[in-house]
Order: sequence, then C-alpha cells, then structure tokens
Amino acid sequence: MPGPDGRDDDADALDAQAVPFRPLSISEMLDGAIAGIRRRPRTSLGLAVVISTVIQVTSSIAAYFFIGDEARDELTPEVLLESLGAQLTLTVLGLILSAYGILLLSGLLAPILGRELVGMYIAPRQAWRDARPRLGRLVVTAAAVMGISLGALILPIVPFLLLLSVDANPGLSAAAAVVGFPVGIGLMVWLYLLFVLAVPAVVLERQTVGGALRRAVTLSKGRWWRTCGTLLLALLITVFMGFFALRIPFLFVQLVFFGDSSGADSTVAALAVDTLGRIVSWSVVLPFDAGVIALLYMDRRMRREGFDLELRNKEYAAARSATPRAHSAADEEEAGPEEGFIELWRTGPEPARPETGAHP
Repeated sequence: MPGPDGRDDDADALDAQAVPFRPLSISEMLDGAIAGIRRRPRTSLGLAVVISTVIQVTSSIAAYFFIGDEARDELTPEVLLESLGAQLTLTVLGLILSAYGILLLSGLLAPILGRELVGMYIAPRQAWRDARPRLGRLVVTAAAVMGISLGALILPIVPFLLLLSVDANPGLSAAAAVVGFPVGIGLMVWLYLLFVLAVPAVVLERQTVGGALRRAVTLSKGRWWRTCGTLLLALLITVFMGFFALRIPFLFVQLVFFGDSSGADSTVAALAVDTLGRIVSWSVVLPFDAGVIALLYMDRRMRREGFDLELRNKEYAAARSATPRAHSAADEEEAGPEEGFIELWRTGPEPARPETGAHP
C-alpha cells in the first residue's frame, strides 16, 4: 500500500534506484517508466486520473451531442454515413486530446523521474511543487508541439480539400489526396518527434517556450530514429494495454446490458460505462507514455551533453549514493525553489559539446 509520501511500503525491497544514472537503453527507458509508476503510484496515477477524466468526459459529452441516439433509429444510408462521420471526428478528437494529455503529464512527471535518476529526496506533492512555477509554460509548450504537428498534417491536405469544395475533377482530387495525406502524416510524425522533448525541458531547465523548442531540436539532432523507435514501442504497449486488455471488461458490460437496448436512457448508460472504461485504461497507460518521454529527454542529456559525467565532476555523486533519500525536506527548503534539484538541470550560457566527455 502507498505510504504518506505516495511510495509503496515495500518499495525499499526494490532496487534503491529505479533508473540507472547513465545513458539508457530502450528497454531501460520502458522499464524505468513502469518502475516510476510502481514506486510513486499516488503521484503518477493520481495525476493521470485527473487528466484522463477531463479528456474522456469531454470526449463523451461531445459524443452524446454528435451522435445521441440517432444511430439507434431507423438505419438509413444517410443516418449511417452521418454516424460514421461523427465517430471518425470523435476518434480524431480523442486521439488529439490524449496526445496532449500525455505531453502535459510528461512535464509533470519529469521532476519526479529526474529526482529518482539523481537519487534526491522526493517529498509529498513534489511533482506539483517542481512544475508549478512553469505550469503556464508547460501548457503552452505542449499546445505548441501539438499545434506544429497538426499544422504540418493539415497543410499538405489543403489542396485536396479545396478541390473537393469546388467539385473539381475526381481524378485530380484523388491525386491530391494520394500525395497530400502521406506527406502530411509523415511531416506530422517527424515534427512531433523533433519537438516532443521540449515539454520536459520547459519544466526541468526553466526554459521559455521558444527556448524549449530549440532545446528539443538540439537534443534530437542525430537521434530522431532512436526517439521514433522508443516511442513506437511505447505506443504498441499502450495500444495493447489501453485498447484491449483493460477495456475488454467494460466492452463486455456494454454488450451484455445495452447491446439490444434503445432510447436516450440506454444511450447515456452505455456511454457512461464506455467513459469509465476509457478513464481506467488511459489512467494506467498515460503515465507510462509520459514517463518514456521524460526518460528520453534525460537519456539525450546524458548521451549528448554528458550530463551524468558533469554531475560527478561537480561532486554531486553523493546525491545518487546507496541511500537516495539522504536529502531531507529541510535541505530542499534551505536550497530555495530555484536551487538544488532544478539547478542540476539548467544549462550554462554555452551548450555542452559532445567532445567534452559526453556519451556517443
């Protein structure tokens, strides 16, 4: 059971440090994200429940007003097309909100995983205390990453939409779609992976929004494919856990109790069960995805800038000793809100160079 600081009572039986303080392999990042949830369940799952509830309730309200019980009436081709179009719209909206929620959570969990990484004290509500000074910038940075990615998706599709709106030649419209959609999807994925590390950077480094985006480009340079592979593996795990394993019981309840029902009451009840299932499943998988993003940022700091070696050279090795909780709350208060942990992550006036001892 979690103790008063959100840590399981049997956490001391685990390794003293959930994430090794060195450049991480892909498997270590995935394991570290899971270990972060296990060691701090109240913090990680609590934040995830709040974000998931907001996202899924918003999606469900939109679904009720988009579809309602029209699809349960006489099934004509017009009703079917409207229902499919609404469901597609809602699916895209849900994916966008979920991706935004993952980015927000990665910024909130980054200080917790960062403290675990360097072995520093983690007080109750530590995630909120570390992220609160940059909460506004965190929200804007996550929105900027999503906005840039979605803008890159939409821009190549604009010719197709224009041709469709003026009833142009079907062959010309089809050609525009065949070219526009793959290019848009490719640009969206490329830019998202290029800028995703800006979210942890804006919290840990106390960067501005523009500065965080530039830092993300610097950290991602030469390692785009590694970032892609890591997040792709995390996505596959998320899809399996979120869309299959955790939601099957709720889908079974919907099928048994509301499969043949009709009317507004049945629609609302079925939607409520579906919403609860989505909240439960996403509350588990969101902190995993967010943790992987935060650990990717830390791995890039160590590989590109020798962050781990720099701390050792500055005699911070004591912070990651065999007793990671040696730092007390009083020590944190004496250091001040801008000292101690946050100062470890700040970058100097001149960026570190790989040739100064950083890992390849």
